[in-house]
Amino acid sequence: MLIGIDASRALRARRTGTERYALEIIQHLLRLPEAAAHHWRLYVDVLPATAFFPHQTVGSTHANVELRLLPARRLWTHRALGREVVRNAPDVLFVPAHVLPLRLPPRRLPAGVVTIHDLGYHYFPAAHTPFQRYYLPWSSRWSAWVASQVIAVSQSTADDLARFYGTPPAKVTVIHEATTPIATSTTIPLPADAVRRQYGLPERYALYVGTLQPRKNLARLLYAYQRLQVHTPVWDLVLAGAPGPEHDVLAQLAVTLDVAAHVHFLGYVADEALPVLYQCANFFCFPSLFEGFGLPLLEAQSYGVPVMCANNSSLPEIAGDAALLVDPTDVEALAAAMLRLSQDEALRQQLIAAGYENVKRFSWAKAARETLAVLESAARAKR
Repeated sequence: MLIGIDASRALRARRTGTERYALEIIQHLLRLPEAAAHHWRLYVDVLPATAFFPHQTVGSTHANVELRLLPARRLWTHRALGREVVRNAPDVLFVPAHVLPLRLPPRRLPAGVVTIHDLGYHYFPAAHTPFQRYYLPWSSRWSAWVASQVIAVSQSTADDLARFYGTPPAKVTVIHEATTPIATSTTIPLPADAVRRQYGLPERYALYVGTLQPRKNLARLLYAYQRLQVHTPVWDLVLAGAPGPEHDVLAQLAVTLDVAAHVHFLGYVADEALPVLYQCANFFCFPSLFEGFGLPLLEAQSYGVPVMCANNSSLPEIAGDAALLVDPTDVEALAAAMLRLSQDEALRQQLIAAGYENVKRFSWAKAARETLAVLESAARAKR
């Protein structure tokens, strides 16, 4: 069987959750013993500088893994990828991030499998541009409709697909993401001292990792942190993530609340520095108003960091009983949870132990096996 995969997201220099998922799931699919029974064609818009994928070759006609470069400046998925899979159709096309090519009429499609990560734009439309508010729902609805099968990264996302698009539950398979002690197999962690110096990390800090955007609810986190200054101003707050539309607003709010000296905006942190960032944190804060999965909380648990997170969307599903769940709209509740995690050592140790157990539920190898089963099923059904 010839399996085609849109691997373009996996090669992004700066990987957030979706890009990390794409890289991990492709790498682990190709490592499966069962992978040798298939041929794999990875479609890319740039050639990787290093060997991101096991046994990767370019333009090979004999290896079972091939990179196919499809240059295009704009609308790569719908123009370059769409044109290629019409001309040289694989048995099944797997898109790990949301959108199947729009140019493909259903009768000419190979079997299509798409992973949909979340439908957050339905909950927070104001956080998106006018174009995104039109394009994201339209393209996701199209992909869910035209796909032979859909992978959702959480039951929460599967429920949203049924709610907003009427996607039949029988068409959707929930396959959880996972985490690894090192963010990717190609990452070599930096020494702790070097990371501390590079980012000016304080001795004690609470950590958040993720893009700075409104649905992450970081303004309320700052208000909660400001409340704690009268109790215990002995630890700082570190916010690590790509500076999204809220960065300047949050920086100004920290000044207004008179906590700017203790709030550190690190910007995007490369994968090789993330292990140290987690390991040195006293606890992890994830007060998001909506998540399709919430990979950073699993990463924190895997590094032995106690977690406080919101009690909404997919987060209880992913955190299990290994996190302090909080109403993210209640500033006082956020402050109280942070105070407990900074003072209650028995609770901290309980959450650390529970976190180590919780992450055992999630495995990239397991996700890859389940994904391959979906791809094989979709290809058989299309014949």
